[in-house]
Amino acid sequence: MTLEPVLTAEEMRAAEQRAITAGTSEWELLQSAGKGCAAEITAFANGKRVTVLCGPGNNGGDGYVIAEALRKKGVSVRVVALTEAETPTAAKARDCYNSDVESAHSDVEGDILVDCLFGTGLSRPLDPDAHHLLMRNAALHQTVVAVDLPSGVVSNTGEILNGELPKYDYTFALGSWKNAHFLMPSSALLGKRIRVGLGLEFGDVSGHLFGKPAPTPPDFNAHKYSRGMVAIVGGEMHGAAILASEAAMRAGAGYVKLAGDTEHPAVPADLVVDPGPLEEVLGDKRLDAVLIGPGLGRNDTAKAKLEAVFVSGKPAVFDADALHLITPAMFETSERRCHVLTPHEGELAVLCEAFGIDRNTKLEKARKLAETTGCVVAAKGADTIVAAPSAPIRFFKPASSWLSAAGTGDVLAGVVVSRMAAGEPPLEAASQAVWLHGEAARQLGPAFTAGELARQMRHALATCL
Repeated sequence: MTLEPVLTAEEMRAAEQRAITAGTSEWELLQSAGKGCAAEITAFANGKRVTVLCGPGNNGGDGYVIAEALRKKGVSVRVVALTEAETPTAAKARDCYNSDVESAHSDVEGDILVDCLFGTGLSRPLDPDAHHLLMRNAALHQTVVAVDLPSGVVSNTGEILNGELPKYDYTFALGSWKNAHFLMPSSALLGKRIRVGLGLEFGDVSGHLFGKPAPTPPDFNAHKYSRGMVAIVGGEMHGAAILASEAAMRAGAGYVKLAGDTEHPAVPADLVVDPGPLEEVLGDKRLDAVLIGPGLGRNDTAKAKLEAVFVSGKPAVFDADALHLITPAMFETSERRCHVLTPHEGELAVLCEAFGIDRNTKLEKARKLAETTGCVVAAKGADTIVAAPSAPIRFFKPASSWLSAAGTGDVLAGVVVSRMAAGEPPLEAASQAVWLHGEAARQLGPAFTAGELARQMRHALATCL
């Protein structure tokens, strides 16, 4: 498992200040950033014309360093400045650029546009002149590159401050990833993301990018119960629970049981269906984890099943309909830290209302919900994040947009409970599941079904072993 730091703008400034205090000058950091970006651009700039847009601050200073480094490599470069450089370091970079700088009123056609107008400190929309300069020049170039972040994006939230920004082909994250590299709506604009290292030390951070997991394979003497036993509590709509069960069977658990009176032609032969009393299923001492929610319904019977899961004290994953029925009182009978909640955007709003949480962004809502409930929260969407009490937020590289299909959330829930039953702590189980879910989708390509996604899960798991 790899965890790469994901920083807020404040954390990034603190890391840079620590480096400066330790003896690295701001000029050296600027040189490192600019030359690192230039090296990346050189890989695809052969024979092409590059235009660099420079703003007034140190992001603009990066642009001058990029332009000079490319010029020395024989690349055709033009620089367009929004205004004069306004910081000493940016002014020094401008002075070291040994060529002409064009005004913001210039129309420059080229092949590659490099956006160095504003960086992670921006907190207001681009003014009309800056926005017009960016949009006009983006339309005149085939490839658009953002240095650190696109100008007009809020680093901590991913908010787009202007109504329209270009779509970028590359984004170079300077020093470390930032929240906006993985949060919507900015994430949809960024194209290929490349981190340009600056040799900084980060210490404790508020976020991590979760990479390929390293699950432990079964021991040589393993049996079905030692690999983990799962119960999936069914309800009104059998298909959702069956999908979750199929995913759980292919994500590592040794024994998956569907609890409920389920007669359905899609039930596979290797899935155990137990129509007996739910209390007896949940009372099995060999049972390691429970999933409730997919296809559950929201009637009194469904609520009674949910309460039984809480009373059982078993580690549980709560998804779909269960998230609409949960109340704060239910947690009074349960060990919160062993549970996972898997809400999409609408369900996250429902949970926040139920628990009296008033926050503006998805990240803030997920973090506060985790703190309030004591649960791990996998907040699903195009920018899925995983939050846990007193732990950094976990971010993920963007997954396939083809996951926007009915039943894929049921599959994810099945993978989470499977990884929990296999012995992973809730935070690791949820994080591994999100990664495996995305990897299975990547392997499948376009236009797959939820059933195909569930069946692909073992191949995704194989890439980690």
